[in-house]
Amino acid sequence: MIKKFIFLLLLLISISVKAQFTPLSETSEISILTIGPGAELYDKFGHSAFRVQDTLNGLDVVFNYGKFDFNTPNFYTKFAQGKLLYELGVNYYQPFYENYVAQNRWIKEQVLNLNHTEKQAVSDFLWNNAKPENKKYKYDFFYDNCATKIRDVIKIVLGDKLEFKENHIKDGYTFRELIQQNLHANSWGSLGIDVALGAVIDRKARPIEYQFLPKYVYAGAENAVIHRNNGTKPLVKITHTLFNNIPKPTTSSFFLSPLFLLGVLGLLIIGITYRDVKKKSRSRYLDMLLFLVTGIIGVFLLLLWFATDHTATANNYNLLWAFPISLFFIPVIFKKSIAPKKKRYVLLLILLLALMCIHWITGVQVFAIALAPLLIAFALRYFYLMYFIARQ
Repeated sequence: MIKKFIFLLLLLISISVKAQFTPLSETSEISILTIGPGAELYDKFGHSAFRVQDTLNGLDVVFNYGKFDFNTPNFYTKFAQGKLLYELGVNYYQPFYENYVAQNRWIKEQVLNLNHTEKQAVSDFLWNNAKPENKKYKYDFFYDNCATKIRDVIKIVLGDKLEFKENHIKDGYTFRELIQQNLHANSWGSLGIDVALGAVIDRKARPIEYQFLPKYVYAGAENAVIHRNNGTKPLVKITHTLFNNIPKPTTSSFFLSPLFLLGVLGLLIIGITYRDVKKKSRSRYLDMLLFLVTGIIGVFLLLLWFATDHTATANNYNLLWAFPISLFFIPVIFKKSIAPKKKRYVLLLILLLALMCIHWITGVQVFAIALAPLLIAFALRYFYLMYFIARQ
């Protein structure tokens, strides 16, 4: 409670800075700030920002591309549709720093090896970008976020003089694998991401594309060079650790994890199916609930794919188990007597599960491992439905 109070207090005193195009002194510095992961899901990937410091002119501000306006009309609708505009915010450094200290998140600073002209160019670019007419941009988790903006601003200002080396990237990860580096595999956040995001994130990311994550912006800057005056210099002049957090052990119960709870649900479905086999009956409410839940999830995934601007939700083959057409078959499956020809739909559901397994094995899309017990239960239930309908 105290931590949340401090966080809100710091947000209130974090006063926005008006645009200042004043010339920087020779002693000014431009640096990249990298903030470590936080406790919440949206904080798990860290954060990046620019710091512009000029002690002679009394300037010490942070340019943060991770802000958005909660007062935006239809905020949640736009967020769900991928149409929410993020913006560049400018704040004084000290409240920014204290905010992340209060959250117990480490802070590192990379002072850039820029000459005075380059520092002024970066500063002017950022102040111009912070103007009301320029500060908003359409957020994309992989290609246009608070981390990629750091990389892109430096590339725009330095142009061909900047070279990002790639030899620090030793392994070829997919976008999904890069995301999961920051999450526990058996967590609800990991499950939600694996269900909501499609096969488009299962391709190998190029080294420069790793920089949608702040830790790779840090690594990329550390290994980048500037070609200037027939020579080569590192992009980062010096690195400071501004705050070392105190690591706290994560407290998560396996009995509340998705693998355990979905496993229990899968066993329950298998148990009811076994009872039905013994009694030569069919639990209609279970079948109705199964079709209802998978159908609703399927509609949600379909909307994320076709009705939003989110690029990462396309080609989502979770629709092979969460099939939206099942909603139309609820009245049919709830009847005591089902026409024999309707078993063809149940056969389709079995074939879709088989196709999903092929997609998983061949690497077309990686699915959440926590879903495995539930999918096994679905398959057994569908096979029993096929058998029961055939013997009516």
